[in-house]
Amino acid sequence: MIENLIEEYKLKIDSRLDILNSVPGQPYDGIIDAGRYSLLAGGKRIRPIILLEFYKLCGGSDDCAYNFACAVEMIHTYSLIHDDLPCMDNDDLRRGKPSCHKKYGEGMALLAGDYLLTEAFCVCAKTLGLPHDRITKAIAYLSSSAGGAGMIGGQVVDTTVNIENEQMLLKMYSLKTCALIRAAAVCGVILAGGDDGQIECAEKYAENLGLAFQIVDDLLDIGGNQEVLGKPVGSDEKNSKITSVTLLGEDRCRALAAEYTANALAALNGFDGDSTVLKELTEMLLVRTN
Repeated sequence: MIENLIEEYKLKIDSRLDILNSVPGQPYDGIIDAGRYSLLAGGKRIRPIILLEFYKLCGGSDDCAYNFACAVEMIHTYSLIHDDLPCMDNDDLRRGKPSCHKKYGEGMALLAGDYLLTEAFCVCAKTLGLPHDRITKAIAYLSSSAGGAGMIGGQVVDTTVNIENEQMLLKMYSLKTCALIRAAAVCGVILAGGDDGQIECAEKYAENLGLAFQIVDDLLDIGGNQEVLGKPVGSDEKNSKITSVTLLGEDRCRALAAEYTANALAALNGFDGDSTVLKELTEMLLVRTN
């Protein structure tokens, strides 16, 4: 079952994350402790699993992609730490525990996010067993996806632009949520030596999955269970944020999430390999409760 496979992946990913972010016994250990606190606090590890599955789908047959998988999770965690800060969403709970800034203070949380982002690219650069041109290409794609034209750009739109219609909202989601998921899928293809056609199919898959994922997240923010979610329910309303639910309504959101999920599944038909795991994961994310 997909749940068992996810647990197997999580154990291996968490073990590698633990090793890559070990505490060296230095005066600056506090920043690594803070980063590890958020990084190892749980989470679904969806992005690294997507990277590893696309790597396998395109012919990768070893563990050489795990550094990149862990780097993607480090970048994702940094974004969560910064999102929770008082200057952003001001959330006190993440994954069922106090947010990083509630436990370590705002300054240390800010630096912990900076540490995870910076260290992520060091981890990528230390990848062994793969051609250097693939590693360089994947690093370039990942950094672009996390930067101003990707995830950070989406956060800027979310916090500074007046979202007035569905098109603007989906553009913001494409940057803020989809970009890192897209990077996970495409980096898996690149590291395995996939071609441009496979990269295009991976981008289509991830764009649609990311939109469905964010819309489901919006629905859970108004109707989810805080204990199951591990974070406050209603935080979007608290911060007067425009979301797919507030703009389009619940019925339209559920229809869109199903439509984008179907599109993601269709994009996987562009691969000759076995995409069963990715298909089951995609279907599971549509009906998730956290």
